[in-house]
Amino acid sequence: MELSAKLIQLLPLQTGTGKNGQWKKQDIVVETEGTYPKKVCISIWGDKINESVLKIGSQLSISFDVESREYNGRWYTDVKAWKIEPAGAGAATSAAGPIDEPHFEEGQVVYERNKNFIGSIILFSILLQGYSIAPGI
Repeated sequence: MELSAKLIQLLPLQTGTGKNGQWKKQDIVVETEGTYPKKVCISIWGDKINESVLKIGSQLSISFDVESREYNGRWYTDVKAWKIEPAGAGAATSAAGPIDEPHFEEGQVVYERNKNFIGSIILFSILLQGYSIAPGI
């Protein structure tokens, strides 16, 4: 998944030693743009931490995974970045202009990731155009 947002806070760097050796984790807080801006805390682990890119106020393009796990009957969710770069660094691929709206056939189910919204959103679109869902109705 991908997110474009402004870096608003760097939380303290965490370090430690585990069964696989030394580790370090940097949590950052970013804020999305739009009518309803959202703040998201994102974790960056190990060699993915690039301090030269992590400047308060900078626009970032963040590639990340969302993972949840259960512990003692409660669920916890992590947002883990696997690539962070200044916004616009990958602009060469999107410089071709706006993408045309997709065309959907009748009854087609479409799964689409909305990159402008936080997290992975799957859009289910069923175009029935006058057809009933159950026979005989």
